[in-house]
Amino acid sequence: MSLIEQEMSRERWIDIPEEVLEKLRIWRPAPLYRASRLERFLGTPAHIYFKHEGFSPAGSHKPNTAVAQAYYNKAAGIKRLTTETGAGQWGCALAFAGGQFGIDVKVYMVRVSYDQKPYRKMLMQTWGAACVASPSPDTAAGREFLSHDAQHPGTLGIAISEAVEDAVTSKDTRYSLGSVLNHVLMHQTIVGLEAQKQMARTGDYPDVVIACVGGGSNFGGLAFPYLRDKIYDKDIRVIACEPASCPTLTKGPYVYDFGDTAGKTPLLAMYSLGHAFMPAPIHAGGLRYHGMAPLVSKLLADGLIEARAYPQSQTFGAGLTFARTEGFVPAPETNHAIACVIEEANRAREEGKERVILMNFSGHGLIDLGAYDAFLSGNLEDTALEDEDVQRLLRDLENFPRP
Repeated sequence: MSLIEQEMSRERWIDIPEEVLEKLRIWRPAPLYRASRLERFLGTPAHIYFKHEGFSPAGSHKPNTAVAQAYYNKAAGIKRLTTETGAGQWGCALAFAGGQFGIDVKVYMVRVSYDQKPYRKMLMQTWGAACVASPSPDTAAGREFLSHDAQHPGTLGIAISEAVEDAVTSKDTRYSLGSVLNHVLMHQTIVGLEAQKQMARTGDYPDVVIACVGGGSNFGGLAFPYLRDKIYDKDIRVIACEPASCPTLTKGPYVYDFGDTAGKTPLLAMYSLGHAFMPAPIHAGGLRYHGMAPLVSKLLADGLIEARAYPQSQTFGAGLTFARTEGFVPAPETNHAIACVIEEANRAREEGKERVILMNFSGHGLIDLGAYDAFLSGNLEDTALEDEDVQRLLRDLENFPRP
């Protein structure tokens, strides 16, 4: 109930409980770096900064909300949590948080990522969580999809359907979501609030704020505090970066749609490719979601943010450049933001203008080295969703209301 109250709250600030702060102090505040080596490599007058969220125990920004959700469920007497995960960052984060508060966790992991990233499954199990490939034989929804395709690669929408079904049919169990919803994005604003204090010490203020976007949590976490400044007339651009193979913001319409494939969730007002969308098996599994957070969607609809889509090969090329200059190996999701940063830095060089760029380094890629191996071996494929494909996917939404 505490999380539902946060979801609907109109309060300007919500205090962080001391029990949550105690866990956050394990890795927070997260460091802010200036990417001076990347600047020199690009020959740009831009100042590039990145907020490094990869130092959390799970290696990404996801524990910022996982810890809070586990705490509030524990306080409410919940014994068990179910969830879905794409590339595994969220599943790992909730497994870590569940272990910290003594809550059992079961994770439905999209099968293509379950096979691509076995170490994430092992990390979840190390923290005491159960992890199964989705679609799974454990739920009616999973069995239905497997009956049509025994090797179904899975989607986040299907995994959500399974996790929701598990929660509503199990005693003392609740469903936990790692992105999209209002309270999740609010928990993540600790990233942007910290960044604002750190940036103030540098003497720079961002002209451009950039983050990758799948469901919207790491983007909203960094961007929302700066969007408050933009609303109050600060001259700042905010860019959300997504895969060309899953172009929710750049090609999807603003509609009401289900958050999951089986239609078990309430309808959400969001940019969507349709809940039946089957994304290509790109390595940025955390960005393979058909919809977008309602808050992020509303910002795009109102023209407060921009959106760009990038092919997989370009993002890995950008990630390799970052790793060879700054040293940190980025997650495949983070590479989308880096591709945009490089574009903006090159634009500053071409225009001969200084520009301050701030990026969310949403997670490290040390468990994603198989993806880098595929890129270095020339085995990565680029896929793009065509406009006619989007129209076909959205036919079953024709009778739904429009926002």
